[in-house]
Amino acid sequence: MSGEAKPAPAPAPPREAPREAASEAPPRARGPLASRSIAVRLAASALFWSFLILLVAGATLVALYRDSTERGFDQRLLVHATTLGSQVATGRTTLAGGDPLFELPFSGWYWQIGTPEAALRDLVTSRSLVGAALPWLAGPGAEPGEVRTGYVEGPDGTRLRALERGFTAEGERFAVLVAAPADEIADDTRRFTIALAITFAALGLALGLSTLLQIRFGLRPLARLRAGVVAIRRGEADRIAGDYPHDVAPLAGEINLLIGSNRDILERARTQVGNLAHALKTPLSVVMNEARSHPGPLADTVRAEAETMSRQITYYLDRARAAAQVGTLGTMTEIEPVAASLMRAFAKIHAGRGLDLALEVPDELRFRGEKQDLEEMLGNLLDNAAKWATGCVRVTAQAAGDAERPRVLIRVEDDGPGVPAEQRAAMIERGRRLDETKPGSGLGLSIVADLAALYRGTLVLGDSPLGGLSATLDLPGDGGR
Repeated sequence: MSGEAKPAPAPAPPREAPREAASEAPPRARGPLASRSIAVRLAASALFWSFLILLVAGATLVALYRDSTERGFDQRLLVHATTLGSQVATGRTTLAGGDPLFELPFSGWYWQIGTPEAALRDLVTSRSLVGAALPWLAGPGAEPGEVRTGYVEGPDGTRLRALERGFTAEGERFAVLVAAPADEIADDTRRFTIALAITFAALGLALGLSTLLQIRFGLRPLARLRAGVVAIRRGEADRIAGDYPHDVAPLAGEINLLIGSNRDILERARTQVGNLAHALKTPLSVVMNEARSHPGPLADTVRAEAETMSRQITYYLDRARAAAQVGTLGTMTEIEPVAASLMRAFAKIHAGRGLDLALEVPDELRFRGEKQDLEEMLGNLLDNAAKWATGCVRVTAQAAGDAERPRVLIRVEDDGPGVPAEQRAAMIERGRRLDETKPGSGLGLSIVADLAALYRGTLVLGDSPLGGLSATLDLPGDGGR
């Protein structure tokens, strides 16, 4: 397979490709959710704040419940302390705390009467203390009528909730300390915390599901809008149809206006291209006819240069037409029918050589572009392959890319002599022909490369498993309907 290129490469703007590449480069993500969908961002935000609010509310409720439980427990201890203080003030010699637990040794329910400065032998204690004493609450003794609460350590090392109240009897100050196991407060708080956690978990699950449903319902118009844009890109529709909420409807309308304006501009461009072609080709035809009617060296030179100008005009006008068609939204071409038609045509052209033309293209593959451009690219590649093949030409295609940027790879291979790697770059230069023994103008591969570039695609030449050259087109496409 031999490449074709032209002698005077047309100057290409050196910065055009970088600008296009830069325009397609995805923005840099500034955070873990920067590149996520709106639905994911809303769901993550709602779930995060819901979890945080429930967590804070739960911690606040647990603290309030614990405080309430402690106050209720302190009220019970205060009743016992007041009873004991009243008994001392009335001069009773046998004191009782009002609960049988005060009689059981180390039951956890204790009381003692005295002053913080008094020695152990001077204290009056419950039988449950068995001769031991409890530490008074910090600070000097409680003033008469003053009530203090806190936590102390019992004689067996258990944590106790204690209440201390000051009294006077016959002009003497004393204090009553009543203590009970703090486990009761902790157990009540623990049970409340578990019940609250289960309740809040169910509430959080319900909030999460309702949030997801709201997001799905609220973003449904955007999903429909996206589906409409995808349908236009795939060529299944020519405009965005349907009713949208008032805050989304202007966007749909602007997209439709943009599509219509784009088509109007492209149509005017095609008309101008056609007018220019007619305006230039007619005078050139007159010049060539006049040159043919006046034989001579000058006429031959004029005719040759006029024919060159005509070819150049045809090439650049075709390229301008292709560039205009590339910008058309919603243009899709099925690859298999185009490739099959070209294979049948080349089978007839090379019928006497007995070439085996193999086609392996899935029916669902489509090229996002004009049918004429695909025919021109495939036709040039097949023409070169058939010229140099000794017995076999194979065309294959497959889907590539992803759902957001679908691509299609079309590969044309032959079993010819191939081309050394160092000469492949020259094959795409316009007007260059590596072998002058084969017919051609030297424009084939250059036209293919230019058309592929217009669709932001590439033409890559390499070695074929068949033994010859492999030409791979990477073009925008669609792997399924």
